[in-house]
Amino acid sequence: MTSSPLRGTEWERTTPRLDPYSYTDGRWLHRDALQRKARRMMFDFSALCERAIRFCPGATRVVHCEKKEGRCNRVFLLTMNTGSRVVARLPTSISGPPRLTTNSEVATMAYLRGKISLPIPDILDWSDDSSNPIGTEYIIQGHAAGVPLCDIWPRMNMEQHMLCTEALSIAITELASFNFPAYGSLYFADGPLESHLKISFDQGFCIGPKCSPVFWDRSPGELELYGVPSSNCGPWQDLKSYSLGLIDTGFSRLPKRDAVNHDLLPYQGSVQDHVALINISREVMQRLVEDKRVQGAASPTLLHPDFHKRNIYVSAEDPTVITGVIDWQWASIEPAFIYANKPPDFADQPEETVETILDLDGQEVPGRSKKELKDASIRCQTYDVYMKAYAPKVQPARSLDPALFQLFHCCHTSWRDSATAIRHALVELFACWTELGLPGLCPYSPTDEELERHIRDYDDFKAVQQLKQWLKVSLNTDFDGWIPDERWDAAKDFHRAQYDIWIQTAEEMEACGDDDMTVAKAEKLWPFDAP
Repeated sequence: MTSSPLRGTEWERTTPRLDPYSYTDGRWLHRDALQRKARRMMFDFSALCERAIRFCPGATRVVHCEKKEGRCNRVFLLTMNTGSRVVARLPTSISGPPRLTTNSEVATMAYLRGKISLPIPDILDWSDDSSNPIGTEYIIQGHAAGVPLCDIWPRMNMEQHMLCTEALSIAITELASFNFPAYGSLYFADGPLESHLKISFDQGFCIGPKCSPVFWDRSPGELELYGVPSSNCGPWQDLKSYSLGLIDTGFSRLPKRDAVNHDLLPYQGSVQDHVALINISREVMQRLVEDKRVQGAASPTLLHPDFHKRNIYVSAEDPTVITGVIDWQWASIEPAFIYANKPPDFADQPEETVETILDLDGQEVPGRSKKELKDASIRCQTYDVYMKAYAPKVQPARSLDPALFQLFHCCHTSWRDSATAIRHALVELFACWTELGLPGLCPYSPTDEELERHIRDYDDFKAVQQLKQWLKVSLNTDFDGWIPDERWDAAKDFHRAQYDIWIQTAEEMEACGDDDMTVAKAEKLWPFDAP
């Protein structure tokens, strides 16, 4: 090729000031500099474009590039001089373990394509080896037809919502129908894994370690905090070994002592607290995995890890027709109960009340109307009918008390979520152990003093969660405090104003002799960085 794949007046006119290497879509209210640094990438963007051109017959150059940022990936929508479009997707350092994350995502898509009715984008080219000429792992895939469901959802009527929910629920039942011999992630049979980490599966595929970032300490700052990642990331051939993998990961995610922030509130817990709680969780979980009901709800199941409207594409003319499902990264084979009580956002539970919140300008924003609540109720019921009738692996877990499974969700992230979170799961299970028909005595048996302490700590834990949820809704952000660039200034001002009110309230309470709230405690309870 004699000319640059980026050269030409079309590129210069339609793609001004493109920075392929830095995160530019937004900022964070919590650890902003660390978050953006973790998403900084160095690679040969020109080589990436050249590679993409090869898979577009007749194309000689890229005339337009739209950069999109995901939570852990950088995406480029490349338009060629022939009009054809492809998507280049690059994992950042926080996406998961090198090589494994990309290999598993491509293998999962390859395995499922043709086996289910969900349209999955074609993989045109990929590499899980960052020593390639581009200098990074990548996936080049066909552009999904249609429009994102999240964009068209507000304009759809109640019947369309129901029909779309029905089609997507059918797709979930298809995914849940596959049988697997182990828990873990799917890989190609020749994937970059040692032989003892491969469980042969279908021709050309195997099951290997779970590639979720949580198991590999890939979130910003985690490697420095925790040190060496878990040595037990799977694959696991039975529920007992799966549960021990969670426990081992929980221990591996306790900080090195010299990295511990000693300025913590009691509800967050000391390292010693977490060690004790993870140890007792191991005892409790070994009793749970022997229960026939738990075993019956633990069939190895593969579902989409983020099956929400933002990853679903539909026809612009008929939004009840599914045209594509993207982002299969981190798809893994889990016990069915892991998915049981996580309905996708198109089938979310209706709110019981219609709430009012304030937007960034201080104006009241009405909550859901009665019509919206009815719409949500119909969608929820539609989803529920299909899960009960056509998802026999998932339904047993949905019919059991969630207390049986809560430890499987939190024991491996206890330091991130707080000692109180894992202790609460233990307390709830202890309280209903006999009622649940579990044999003998619960291995966890707190004293009255420990229960009183837990109640106090749980009040602080709930206060933080409620405060964070209120800020999340008011600022239209997520739990990490991410704000898109175009709203950053307004959100930052709103955040500062609410923080000032919070601290002022604490000052008044402290002045009145209220021991439950002081300025020092209020500062620690605030979920984002102090402005």
